[in-house]
Amino acid sequence: MDRYIIVYCTVPSNEDALRIAEDMVKTKRAACVNIIPGITSVYRWKGEVCRENEFFLVIKTRESLFESVRDRITAIHPYEVPEIVSLNIADGNTQYLNWVAENTDRV
Repeated sequence: MDRYIIVYCTVPSNEDALRIAEDMVKTKRAACVNIIPGITSVYRWKGEVCRENEFFLVIKTRESLFESVRDRITAIHPYEVPEIVSLNIADGNTQYLNWVAENTDRV
């Protein structure tokens, strides 16, 4: 049985968000990517506390595609260390999850 995940990723610009989202969907690594603008991230980087405006990506895919998603984002992401984390989808609308399955590659 397929297991599904949501992958979170932040990017610095709308252009980066669109580039990654379109790549994920075109290559069938993800069925859908939501782009949420206007978030503020506060984090420590190289000993300094930083605050940046970012865009938040919510990527819906199969658990079996996580490595491919992670590797591709890492290859095209502008950050040295991009945030790429996944959360398991414990349950959901069966029709929606079937749609995710139909629109992503099988590994």
